[in-house]
Amino acid sequence: MTTKLTHIWVYLAASPLLWLTVTLIAYQAANWVSRRFNFHPLANPVALAVTALVILLNLTGTPYTTYFDGAQFVHFLLGPATVALAIPLYLHFDRVKKMALPLLAALVIGSTTAILSAYWIARLLGGTREVALSLAPKSATMPIAMGITEKIGGLPSLTAVFVMLTGILGAVVGKLLLDQVRCRDDSIKGFAIGLTSHGIGTARAFQMSELAGAFSGLAMGLNGLMTALLVPLIMRWMG
Repeated sequence: MTTKLTHIWVYLAASPLLWLTVTLIAYQAANWVSRRFNFHPLANPVALAVTALVILLNLTGTPYTTYFDGAQFVHFLLGPATVALAIPLYLHFDRVKKMALPLLAALVIGSTTAILSAYWIARLLGGTREVALSLAPKSATMPIAMGITEKIGGLPSLTAVFVMLTGILGAVVGKLLLDQVRCRDDSIKGFAIGLTSHGIGTARAFQMSELAGAFSGLAMGLNGLMTALLVPLIMRWMG
């Protein structure tokens, strides 16, 4: 019986559809758990799904490349999903225009702070310059962050890990921290979360409200551009 199950698993594992299906099931299950806990920040569906998938890949001895061959369709859909964020932003565009100057100031300060803090914390904790460079663009979306890291001499694979961890951490604690400082405006909350936690944080912001989600998507896009401009300049300036 065990031999038959092994043969079945080997056959299924060779099919790209297996890991696409597993990814979708893992997220749906994680989303169900999140709903059961009334979308508590600690029950973040992305964090739960990623944890479940990592455990499964390790238990089955499946290489990441094999997994990605099947799950890359979900990765492809990130592009259209990001473009679709323009719809709620368009609906609140009048508010965006009124807040343009404060948002621009927050963007420059927030992006610069994210870059410098990641770099210097890594260095102060004993990390090599290569590791610190890999952490510098962690608050940008993954494709942009990995591209930046490759250009400045970091490790794109390490950047990918920290981008994901940054997004999950921001989605888990972002709203709690903003509530603690008595921030009540959903547009400000959303912009802060999107600036620091990119796509995963933006998904969390949409759970708060459409307004928060719209401003989070705006911050995510602008911070990707700002990070791409600032990281090479700052790293060159610091030698």
